[in-house]
Amino acid sequence: MKINEVELIISAVRESQYPEDNKPEFLLIGRSNVGKSSFINTIINRKNYARTSATPGKTETLNFYKINNEFYLVDAPGYGFAKVRNSLKKKFGLIIENYLKSRDNLQKVFLLIDLRHKPTNDDVLMYEYLKYYNIPVTIICTKTDKISKNNIGKNKGIIIKELNLDEKDKLILFSNITKTGKNEVYEEISSML
Repeated sequence: MKINEVELIISAVRESQYPEDNKPEFLLIGRSNVGKSSFINTIINRKNYARTSATPGKTETLNFYKINNEFYLVDAPGYGFAKVRNSLKKKFGLIIENYLKSRDNLQKVFLLIDLRHKPTNDDVLMYEYLKYYNIPVTIICTKTDKISKNNIGKNKGIIIKELNLDEKDKLILFSNITKTGKNEVYEEISSML
């Protein structure tokens, strides 16, 4: 897959604002500080297109990035960050839930989990929610470059066990530094187009 065109179409908070061109969509979801912006920048081959922030929890909308005029990457607000007010957490949850329940052109969710840490309760709940509603999901283990090669297999095993990962669901090791997993993500997207 070659990424030629990228455009942030809209930052939406409600269904009436979603794009209406019915292109396939791939939702990126994960806890705050898991590396969603870095993931997007790596996938689209741009350095700072999706803004990374020193302060987790900055994404407060669903950001629709149109790629090659073919499909959308949809960046969702991060969950689970303690410094975000409870009223905002609830709002983020409703934005995500409304999107998941209403969006027919959602092809797959990329659930990002930091490989360095055991999945949080929020990660497990999100995975269980997606499975309950039969929403296709691929687990993206981010920040693989930040742990030793010896620990990669062990940490991957912990994530598989904690999520009780379905054998049908793919798990991709990903690094925005080494570009590990980038081509696998392209294959996942291509297979759904």
